[in-house]
Formats: sequence, C-alpha cells, structure tokens
Amino acid sequence: MGERGVIELVTSLQERMKGNPLPFGDDVAAIRLGGGRLGVLKCDMLVEATDVPPGMSLWQASRKAVVSSVSDFAAKGVRPKVILASLGLPKGLGEDEIRQIGSGLNAAAREYGAYIIGGDTNEAECLTIDICLFGVCGEKILVRRDTAKDGDVVAVTGPFGLAPLGLKIIKEGLEAPQELRARALESVYMPKARLVEGVALASRRLLTSSIDSSDGLAWSLYELARASGVGFEIDRLPVDGDVERFALENNIDHVDLTLYGGEEYELVVTLSPRMLGRARGKVSLIPIGRVTGDVGRLTLRVEGKVLDIEPKGYEHLR
Repeated sequence: MGERGVIELVTSLQERMKGNPLPFGDDVAAIRLGGGRLGVLKCDMLVEATDVPPGMSLWQASRKAVVSSVSDFAAKGVRPKVILASLGLPKGLGEDEIRQIGSGLNAAAREYGAYIIGGDTNEAECLTIDICLFGVCGEKILVRRDTAKDGDVVAVTGPFGLAPLGLKIIKEGLEAPQELRARALESVYMPKARLVEGVALASRRLLTSSIDSSDGLAWSLYELARASGVGFEIDRLPVDGDVERFALENNIDHVDLTLYGGEEYELVVTLSPRMLGRARGKVSLIPIGRVTGDVGRLTLRVEGKVLDIEPKGYEHLR
C-alpha cells in the first residue's frame, strides 16, 4: 500500500473530533486551548534500518530524530517547547552508545530552544527513536497546507540537491571534489531545520501556506497542491550551484536530484506577490514559480521546455 495509503486507510477509520482546527494530513496536529491559542503536537519516528545512512553516528542519528520533527514545526511557524522521546533499543548497546543517544537528543532539543521532559524505553530489533513535540501558538499564526491561492508566489528557503548528492556519495561511492563532498555529507549527517525562518514568516502573517520538504521538493509541491486544490508552474529550479555544475560534468540528472531527492529540510511556502518583498527582507527566500488554478497540474519550465513534475518522492513501505 505504501506509507501514504496506510495513512489514508487508518485515518479513514478514525472518528473525527468536533472543532478540530487542523485536518488529518497537515505537518502537525492541533487542539484549541482557549483564548485564541492552539496546542500544537507532532510525532515523528526515526528507524535505523530506513532513516540512518551508513556512517551516521548514534549522536547524529538521535539529533536527526529531533530535527525532523522540528522541521515540521518550522513549516507551521511554531516554536517547540517540550519533547517526549521514546527509544526502542536493540540488545547489547553499551553505556557509551547510550550516552551518544542521550546527548544527541539533548543537543538537538537545546539547539531549537526546547527541553526533553520524558518518554519511554523499550527493546527493539533496531534503533528506533520516536519524538513527540509540543508547542503553543496563536491560531491566526499557524500556517496551514490548504490555504495556497491562485496567483501566489511559491518560494523555498534554500537550494536543493546537496543531500541527495551526499546520499549518492555515501551509498554509491560517488567521487566528488573535497569541498563539495564535505558540504554534501554535512547536509546528510547534520541537517538543519528552518525554525528561525518559519517563525519569522508566520509571526508576521506573510505566508498563505507552507510545508516541510523532507520527502522531496516535488512531493511537497504535490501535497500543497492536493490540500489547497491548486496547481504550480515552476520556472526556476532551486538547485545548488555547485551541485548543478558537478552533475552536468558527470552526466548526473540535476533536475532529478533537485525535485525528487528528499532528506532536505527546507520550507516550501506560498505568499501573495505583494508580501514577497517584506518576506525577503526578513529571511532568505528563493522565488521559484507561482500558484495556478489548474488543479493538480504541476509543471517545470527549464531550458525552454515545459515538463510535467511527477508526483513522486521518498515513501516508506514502497
């Protein structure tokens, strides 16, 4: 069925809570606390077998587990306050290894202004870390997926391609210049959530919609399009310049790396054209196209050609 099919089936079997401020399928969940405030929650699971690339330390893996969740909060413009961390641990881990896991969790939590306040521990076949974030925000501040509008600008908080290239270096033994190799590997082993950018844009109510891009740029655009009932015309491929040059010199498809790679934690946002200047005065944004009323149609204009963007990206259980 694939991860998304499983999610659709399971959520279809749930009785809907009345007054739920967010539908199933957004980056986070939320409940009303009164006084116009929302309690915002997010669970995200890291499983060693599928989410930890070769060469990643236990400290880096546990840090990544937190960063992945924080990235979804960043897309909503919410700061996490506290974290619950549940650990599934294989037998035989020593004290030093447990220290790496614990210190990696703490380092990531403090990096984004939150604290670990509890969790659970159990035995598992491979390392499994489940993170639950909690934060509070004003209901009018929270940025949704389903509110992009025809004519909006679509933009991203940074270039793409480094992490997919890093995974090629790790998994395929691809040779790359030392500086590019170092940047690509750092993007894999030490990802960064765009929390500062997300909060800055949301707090000033500059966005119409937003999503985290960890499943790939193309799939993130499709998720926004499906939720908002819109389409996208992309006329600027936001590829990292060094990645593009390296790809062209080595017969690697840089378009594929940019659109379908995944494991990148940029934000994909939409905003009114009149807000673009104000937004770019606050954070670094790369405009890449516009929202259209052609529901579900996503196209890329590159080198004088118009190509369909395929609805694909990373998916568990595929």
